[in-house]
Amino acid sequence: MRRLPWRVAELVEVRHETTTARTLVFEVPGWPGHLAGQHVDVRLTAPDGYSTQRSYSVAAPEQGERVELTVELVRDGEVSPYLTEILEIGDQVEIRGPVGGWFVWRPERVAPVLLVAGGSGMVPLMAMIRARREAGSSAPFRLIYSVREPDQRFYLDELASPDPGLDVAYIFTRKTPDGWARPPGRIMPPDLAGASTDIDSFVCGPTGFVEAAADQLIALGHAAERIRTERFGPTGG
Repeated sequence: MRRLPWRVAELVEVRHETTTARTLVFEVPGWPGHLAGQHVDVRLTAPDGYSTQRSYSVAAPEQGERVELTVELVRDGEVSPYLTEILEIGDQVEIRGPVGGWFVWRPERVAPVLLVAGGSGMVPLMAMIRARREAGSSAPFRLIYSVREPDQRFYLDELASPDPGLDVAYIFTRKTPDGWARPPGRIMPPDLAGASTDIDSFVCGPTGFVEAAADQLIALGHAAERIRTERFGPTGG
C-alpha cells in the first residue's frame, strides 16, 4: 500500500471554540481531499531535528486544499499546547492524510443518522453535520453531545442555528445550565432511546464513553453492524 506523503500546511485562520480549544484552518497545497469522519496526522519538528506527531479528526468536509482541525489543549502534552497556544497565522506544520475509511458519512446515504459525541469526539461528527448541510441532504440527523460543563461545548453558535432535519440534545456530566431539566450524569439508555432503530449510528469520544454508548445502543435494539465507533485515549497530546 502506498504511504501517504507529508505535506506542508500553512495556518490561515483561527477560531476559538472554548477557553481551551481552537479551530485551525490550514492551506495544504496538493491536498487530495477527504471524507467527513476521517482524520490526519500532524507533525511538528524542532530546530534540533526532534519531531513528534499526533492524530486529529478533520472538523469540516472537503474544501479544496483547506483542512480544518479543532484541537483541545492537553496541558502536559507535546503537540496540543503548541497548536492551541503558540501557532500563529502564517506558521507551518506538516500534515499527512486523510486516514480512515470506516468511520465516515457519505452524502449519498439517505438513512437517518444518530451521532453520539463525548467531549472532543464532537469534531468528526461536526464534519458530518456540515457535509450534510453542504450537500443539501434530506437524511435526518440526531446529535447527542455529552460534555462535563456547558462552557466546554464546541461549535455552540453553529449548532444553535436553524438547520432543518438536525436535532441537537446536550448531556452534562458535572454541571448543568440553570434550570436544566436533566440532572448531571453520564449517558444512559433513555438519552439514546428513539422512535426507530433503523438508523446509522456514529459514536466518538473517550474509550469508556464509546463502549458504554455502543453497548446501550445494542441493548436498545440497534444492529451492531450499523454502529460505527471512533475512540481515543491518553496519547500525551
